[in-house]
Amino acid sequence: MNILTFRSNEELNEAGAGIITGLVQTNPRAVLGLATGGTPVGIYEEIVKSYNKGMVSFKSATSFNLDEYVGIAEDHPESYHAYMKHHLFGHVDFAAERTYLPNGNAENLEQECARYNQLLEDAKQIDLQLLGLGHNGHIGFNEPDHSLVSGTHIVKLKDETRQANARFFDSIDQVPTHALTMGVGAILKAKMILLVVRGADKAEIVQKALQGPITTECPASLLQTHPHVVVLLDTEAGRLLNA
Repeated sequence: MNILTFRSNEELNEAGAGIITGLVQTNPRAVLGLATGGTPVGIYEEIVKSYNKGMVSFKSATSFNLDEYVGIAEDHPESYHAYMKHHLFGHVDFAAERTYLPNGNAENLEQECARYNQLLEDAKQIDLQLLGLGHNGHIGFNEPDHSLVSGTHIVKLKDETRQANARFFDSIDQVPTHALTMGVGAILKAKMILLVVRGADKAEIVQKALQGPITTECPASLLQTHPHVVVLLDTEAGRLLNA
């Protein structure tokens, strides 16, 4: 595990974008696992800058998003379909037919999970999986539990996750209670994992995830078992780590 700490968000964003664009420059047909939320916004902005400078093209690349809420329309401003269009897909040359997200409005959610699992299997392997880290240690929407599901599945969001995401909605009552998410098993199959964490409020869970015991009660701790993880932290998020 390669842990890098940055003094500024600008440096962190440039580093994260550089890792992703560097991969696509060397492998134009790369398969990218993408994340949403506040954490990757600055990285996506830097990727768009590189694209606008003609430094990278995504026309042959493929992307799979980690998750999507259940029960909100794809054009809802807080859906992850809308998020990806706003922050990345609407600004670079990804082919729409090679950008995949779970459908949280499918008539049969179990069948939708199976469909998404098959798409991932057909893609063989994600080359780089971008991740954030929840306050309770979740990655994707894989919440702490006695056991974890390997493939794409329906998850009931814990109260602390809904509270953390309430800032994106007008009220907590509008935050969906369920989501579809790639499972931890699928995440760990990626060739490389890029974990990005910011802020003093994440320092404790960063320490637990990266240096604490490996347990399903902290899903991110399973990243310790992966052979190629790069962690990008700001100084506040990394302040409790042992040298």
